[in-house]
Amino acid sequence: MSWVFLTDRHVYKLKKPIRYDVLDFSTRQRRLRSCQREILLNRRLAPDVYLGVVPLAVGAEGRLRLGGPGPAADWLVKMHRLPADRMLDRRIAAGTITRAEVEPAAALLAAFYAQAVRARIDPAGYLRHLRRGTRADRDELVKEAYRLPVDDVVRVAEAQLRYVRRSKSTLEGRVSSGRVVEGHGDLRPEHVCLTDPPAVIDCLEFSRDLRMLDPLDELTFLGLECERLGAPEVGAWFMDAYRRATRDEAPPELVAFYLRFRALRRAKVAVWHLRDDGIRLDDADKWIGRAQWYVRAAVASLDAGHVG
Repeated sequence: MSWVFLTDRHVYKLKKPIRYDVLDFSTRQRRLRSCQREILLNRRLAPDVYLGVVPLAVGAEGRLRLGGPGPAADWLVKMHRLPADRMLDRRIAAGTITRAEVEPAAALLAAFYAQAVRARIDPAGYLRHLRRGTRADRDELVKEAYRLPVDDVVRVAEAQLRYVRRSKSTLEGRVSSGRVVEGHGDLRPEHVCLTDPPAVIDCLEFSRDLRMLDPLDELTFLGLECERLGAPEVGAWFMDAYRRATRDEAPPELVAFYLRFRALRRAKVAVWHLRDDGIRLDDADKWIGRAQWYVRAAVASLDAGHVG
């Protein structure tokens, strides 16, 4: 959705003039508003990283430059550049990550969720959101072009829909008790920086609906991604910190439900890469393999008996 430019000290993000169902960057004014939202929202978890919005100005000689006088041709988000070797995905890949270095970031997230704005959604609406999302993910993933195990996808989706029916009071209680909040929306290991202080970057600024979620859902998603990278214990460390800080003793069946919800959603995001123009065969195989991994993770959750 953006072009990203790296310098030694800073990062500049220029949003592409695109429009999808969930976002609209088609005009310069819309891109400016999105840049402003990105700064505001990401300062919740990375206040020292997001520096401001910088105009791409047209000088008197007609050349483009960052900042300065002249009309703005477009706008960029300016950030401090974080050390790549301190990002959570890189630390997991190094194979030497410890709980002690994760704890500050886990505490940051736990405090964030405890103070986050509560979702403006009614309990019945939350159930509709979960059902609608599950059906949409299922209907996409069963398409023949993606070469996924259709029976497994359908089995997981049906189990998810049964859980929503049987656990209506549990799910609605998450909303009525204030547990569903305006979170990050895209909490992946590559967005968590284990510096001092820690920082969590790149939230979904373009959709408030996608940021309205249960912290258990979001942290389960992070744990799923850590597991895919080979370190399931790292996700558990984040979850433990959240539970200690918030005394959220939700049943394990709910966590398993969220894991399967995110696994289907990430499988769909993976296969959507096949829509890219000119995608190479090896890239297509990579994304199909990624989607297959998510489907297997969802099936493994079912086979473990965590169905509610």
